[in-house]
Amino acid sequence: MFPRARDVIRLFAKFEQRRYSGASDRKRRQFSEIHRNSVGEIHGHFIRTYQHNNPDVMSPLIKSYALSPASIDKARFVFKEIDNPRLPVWNHMIHGLCKSDCPGDALELFDRMSERGVMVDNLTCIFILKACAKVSDVLHGKKVHTRVLKLGFGSYLYVCNALIHMYGCCGDLGSSRAVFDEMGERDFVSWNSLICAYSQCGKHREVLALFDLMRAENEKADAVTMVKVVLACEFLGASELIDSLVGYIDDNCIEIDVYLGNTLIHTYGIRGSLAKARSFFDRITEKNLVSWNTMIIAAAKSGDLDQAKKLFDEMPQRDVISWTSMISGYTQGNRPKDAISLFLEMMAAKIKPDQITIASVLSACARVGRLDKGKLVHDIIRKNGIKPDVYIGNALIDMYCKCGSVDDALNVFHNMKVKDSITWTSVLSGLAVNGDSEHALELFSQMLQEGISPIHGTFVAILLACAHAGLVEKGLHSFSSMQKDYGLIPEMKHYGCVVDLLCRGGHLGRAYEFIKVMPVCPDPVIWRILLSACKVHDNLVLARIAIEKLVELDADNGLNYVLSSNSYASAQKWEDATKMRELIDQDHILKPHGWSHMHYTE
Repeated sequence: MFPRARDVIRLFAKFEQRRYSGASDRKRRQFSEIHRNSVGEIHGHFIRTYQHNNPDVMSPLIKSYALSPASIDKARFVFKEIDNPRLPVWNHMIHGLCKSDCPGDALELFDRMSERGVMVDNLTCIFILKACAKVSDVLHGKKVHTRVLKLGFGSYLYVCNALIHMYGCCGDLGSSRAVFDEMGERDFVSWNSLICAYSQCGKHREVLALFDLMRAENEKADAVTMVKVVLACEFLGASELIDSLVGYIDDNCIEIDVYLGNTLIHTYGIRGSLAKARSFFDRITEKNLVSWNTMIIAAAKSGDLDQAKKLFDEMPQRDVISWTSMISGYTQGNRPKDAISLFLEMMAAKIKPDQITIASVLSACARVGRLDKGKLVHDIIRKNGIKPDVYIGNALIDMYCKCGSVDDALNVFHNMKVKDSITWTSVLSGLAVNGDSEHALELFSQMLQEGISPIHGTFVAILLACAHAGLVEKGLHSFSSMQKDYGLIPEMKHYGCVVDLLCRGGHLGRAYEFIKVMPVCPDPVIWRILLSACKVHDNLVLARIAIEKLVELDADNGLNYVLSSNSYASAQKWEDATKMRELIDQDHILKPHGWSHMHYTE
């Protein structure tokens, strides 16, 4: 014989208690599987015994179905079969829909409930307010708020907390704060709900002010509070406050859970405090993938790539972010060969790269001139169906240009459906550096015709193209139009390009006059450009001026003395040349080293 309805209800209650009290995640999953099977058997029995439309009997069954996202449709079916569902049944359904992927359906069900004249209770209000929060329906939320006040639930702690949360999620911070201020009793959920609302809306100063008020009222914060407060300090650049917050956490024995721990790792990581970040990483008892990835990023940003790789190797599991963080770290840390090698390991591990991975490894290929590896990456993009967005396109153009394969760069450029200013600048720079000045200037004209605004790098490329082509006046015109027509204030690199332009054209006097009227103090690079030109054109007068400036501005750089010695030697001023060579032997002078670069393909 199957148990009677009231025995079934007791069975449900007992099972729910076993399911959620003290069980591990694995045990809960096992209970859930058994539970689903048992519920199905019980449901079948109720249908066979014609009790499936009895609200009292079916209430625990609906609760079980509704609160499991996988069986919410079964809950809907059962609900439709019930004659005159009572309040607990409505609440179970609204609660289940609120937790599901379709919280808007909870609002529709609540409206039907109101149309039928079913009296709601405080639980109904809490569930429906959560649904309003999920779909950001503040108008519906205000109607519920009115109902709350009429029914006398305005003093209920949990209802007020739900109202604060709802208004906060909908961006109505004024109403959220008003509910909070009018509460006669608050708990830490009340404070956290308002703090989270301020944080979500970017009101970081208000977060800190509320935290101060919370401490003034001797309300102890928890990990949720501290995550939002730390993030507020980070956004406001109040790094000195973060250290005091860590003291507060320790003094109040606040558990550093995985979310607070990850936040602190990130915060101290971007500040470059790797030891602090590592200390919080070690304090997290149950680390997740984000913990490992955040710690790897922190180590890589601080320049400790060996520690980053050690963490990477120790990870219990990795995702694309793990691989990308390590590859990007190698690329930015001037270890491009390691970046390429790790990318190849990633491919061997069958991990599909994303756009950031591709851009990072292409940058590494560009740095070491590995055209073969760059082309391999390009093939991987095609074979893996990776969307060639503007960032990948720009990285490909940059790689091909720096590896000297301008035709491949142009092919990528012409096949790109969307181009930005960086795209045009990359290809212009590549053409200019590789000696195709005429094509670069043609593309620049096309760029302007298509309404693409040039950036600072664009004018560096154009000035370089004009210098290589000997187009002095055109280059000077482009330089003057930079600020006049496009509002771009020239930087040191632009002034250097103009000096190079004039020197290559043999206009050393004009170059020197240009240097004298520069609105910024010329750096050593500009004087080296002039000095190198003086050697070519045998201008000893200007060479002496450039040498004096270099010794004044960059006295410890041995390269300046080598250039100076060579200039004197070209003018057959052997005594001066020897003197400059002798100065290099001083202890504080950094000697320039000769070097060459080659690579071979196996």
